Amino acid sequence: MRFFLCSLAVLLTLGSAAAAQDRAADVQTAFARAQHLKHGINASEWFAQAGDYSAARTDRYIDAGDIALMAKLGFDHVRLSIDAAALEAAIRGNGGPNAGFLERLDRAVDTMLGNGLAVVIDLHPDENFKQQLRNGNDGVDRLAMLWQQLAAHYANRDAERLFFEILNEPEVSDAYRWQGVQARVTAAIREAAPKQMIIAAGANYSDIWDLLALEPLADGNVIYNFHFYEPHEFTHQGATWGEPWWTYTHSIPYPATESSMPELLQEVPGAVSRYRLENYWLNHWDAHHIRALIDEAADWGRVNHVPLICDEFGVFRDHADAESRMNWIRDVRSALEADGIGWTVWDYRGGFGVVRKQDGQPAQVDDAVVKALGLSGK
Repeated sequence: MRFFLCSLAVLLTLGSAAAAQDRAADVQTAFARAQHLKHGINASEWFAQAGDYSAARTDRYIDAGDIALMAKLGFDHVRLSIDAAALEAAIRGNGGPNAGFLERLDRAVDTMLGNGLAVVIDLHPDENFKQQLRNGNDGVDRLAMLWQQLAAHYANRDAERLFFEILNEPEVSDAYRWQGVQARVTAAIREAAPKQMIIAAGANYSDIWDLLALEPLADGNVIYNFHFYEPHEFTHQGATWGEPWWTYTHSIPYPATESSMPELLQEVPGAVSRYRLENYWLNHWDAHHIRALIDEAADWGRVNHVPLICDEFGVFRDHADAESRMNWIRDVRSALEADGIGWTVWDYRGGFGVVRKQDGQPAQVDDAVVKALGLSGK
């Protein structure tokens, strides 16, 4: 019996050592593949966030010319957002008004890969999908099954340049619950696509504090991401979503200058809202402030020895001062690069866009944004 127990202990030790070696090799692969995600762009409101995913719309919204332009401007990857419900319907063969969704999605992915761009498949569901995920196990089963089907569909694509992002901004406030959900979905993906790289994130809105609360997954073939829109008082000025008082704000300067504070505070009704906006100036937002926050994310990556990316950052452009917007984009991009963190700007042609475009027309590039992003814009 003693011999048996000793032999068992040796086998368990060897098994643990082999598992640790395998994970170390996977982590090394993750760092290598993260090099394909240095400077990217979000293809938003195309196959997600729109409701209408018919060929009549998707074929005009972003086309092959736009994808070629992304590569020409110097981006090395595209984060492609995909609506979960529309994808489910397509996989079931029930496209309805969005018939051909999966075929058109494949064409977009293959066109990007053909232009030398890496592709992040970002599952980007609506609120109803996320609510199910928060409130019960049926939602978790639904997400795991959808990812298993999606991973199987793309398992034979280039594993070096095709990435699977589990979920955009989960909005699960319980970090422990999200930890378990993310592990479950990772296992489902691995059953169908053992070689593909997975992108994971913290709970809620995937902010830096959500990342800091996250325990890395046991799977080593994972890149971790966070989003950065701090401070929202600046980046979301004039926005019609989020805080109601944002809609009243415009032309807020960055870096913050207290001389402009009294006049701009009068734009906002309500003492509580004015108090919250006043803190934008009092917190002295500038390049140093931003770098200190992003350093926190970088430190988490170093401590846990995992690769990091920031796959959303940007400024809503409709009501922002153009020079201040460029200052913020440049400072965030510079801080990310100084910490060796790849980035994906939000977005191509939406409200935070790098270009302006009417459906079916050539895109007009905002050269100032390209410059702020440090790209050549050839």
